[in-house]
Amino acid sequence: MEDQLTKLVDRVWEKHLQMPPDRRLLIAIGGIPGSGKTTLATSLTALLNARQASSSAHSPSSPSPTSSSPAPAPIAAYIPMDGYHLTRAQLSALPDPATAHARRGAEFTFDGAAFLSLVKRLRAVSPQPRDRPRSAAEVIIPEADGSGGEIIYAPSFDHSIKDPVENSIPILPPPAHRIVVIEGIYVLLDKSPWREAAEMMDLRVFVRVDGETARRRLVRRHLAAGIAATEEEADKRARENDLVNGEMIERLLLEVDEVVESREDVGWVHA
Repeated sequence: MEDQLTKLVDRVWEKHLQMPPDRRLLIAIGGIPGSGKTTLATSLTALLNARQASSSAHSPSSPSPTSSSPAPAPIAAYIPMDGYHLTRAQLSALPDPATAHARRGAEFTFDGAAFLSLVKRLRAVSPQPRDRPRSAAEVIIPEADGSGGEIIYAPSFDHSIKDPVENSIPILPPPAHRIVVIEGIYVLLDKSPWREAAEMMDLRVFVRVDGETARRRLVRRHLAAGIAATEEEADKRARENDLVNGEMIERLLLEVDEVVESREDVGWVHA
């Protein structure tokens, strides 16, 4: 994993240097369940922020070690698509609630329209007026430094309550968070509205894994999260839900810029 990750960090860093200062670099990282896309996305985000901190520390204009100036804001932010799961209450309101709950994680159990709305806001070059009407689904907070930028909030997913948590991931305006890493199983899907969101990305990365490796990882994950009580139950869920979703993801995969191979090495141990 390390060599692939290093190359990806270098590619993203060079690409961000070519971007206009008021525009974010949006990166989509997709893959089937159990591919290791979360591991890759979080590692990429951390390494980009580490490079930014190192670059700032060695810059001639950076403050001295004794200066009280604050550290530079992180340049990269990470958004998992999990926050766009339909809530359990929304699943129960669907025409076939039993199937909806059993197939949670399937494409129809996500709020793709809300995800597309987020990507459109992230893609916008300039902040929208502060006095414009705001929808109930959107929370935008003015930046405290008076720069005119605005913070955009994305939802996260709380596994303890098994539901999304609204407005819990802040995306700061440039020059902070000029790189946004968006990760999820449907971010590269050739189906509306995921396709429209993917078309706004600057870099599309697919994490490739063999089915058996993914299955083993999913069994471990379901047992650890309490989704399944036994290994047999975890394996059944992996085969009848997760890997079924994975087949559709591979079948409807959009053209990508980079493929990362997920293997059973140390770097992917927590995938």
